[in-house]
Amino acid sequence: MLKLKKMNRIMLKVFALFLLTSSIGQAQEFNLNNQESSLKVLGTSNVHDWELEAENLRGKISFKNLNECIIEACNIEVTVEGLKSGKSSMDKNTFKALKSEKHKTISFKLVEVKTVENKDAGKFSVQSVGDLTIAGVKKRVDLNFILNHTEGKVNLTGEKKIKMTDFNVDPPKAMFGAITTGDEVLIKFSTQLK
Repeated sequence: MLKLKKMNRIMLKVFALFLLTSSIGQAQEFNLNNQESSLKVLGTSNVHDWELEAENLRGKISFKNLNECIIEACNIEVTVEGLKSGKSSMDKNTFKALKSEKHKTISFKLVEVKTVENKDAGKFSVQSVGDLTIAGVKKRVDLNFILNHTEGKVNLTGEKKIKMTDFNVDPPKAMFGAITTGDEVLIKFSTQLK
């Protein structure tokens, strides 16, 4: 009887170890690599088109199962004063419009993955919904992106059009209102996570 109890305990430990290692093998987390990632904001004005590039990105993505692209969580942050155009006066107007003194970051937090389509060999088309927060205003938005995974790396690429006024951001102006920017901007991203 004692041997049977001991054998049952050993079997239980082996089974628990098996469950633990199989879940570790499938659940994975990746952190954003700022040097290998890019995010651009493209807009228009009554004079010329303009572009901002993010110098400082942070974030992570975690999977319940990477091979099946079952995403558990995804969060991305952009430092507002790291958005640069190459023109300091435009950057100052951008920071002011985005209320950077009070709201230091722009963030996206995944809420739900609606669909995942397996394209081939680690490439998936993902339709998702998340909370986008700009200048302290949070809005739920649809976001479609392509997810590629290779050994030890995940890459997310996509784009999203938004209106600044939806986030209570007045499109920046310059030269006493002589230069005005359009309300709609296009955000393009290619983020590398390791």
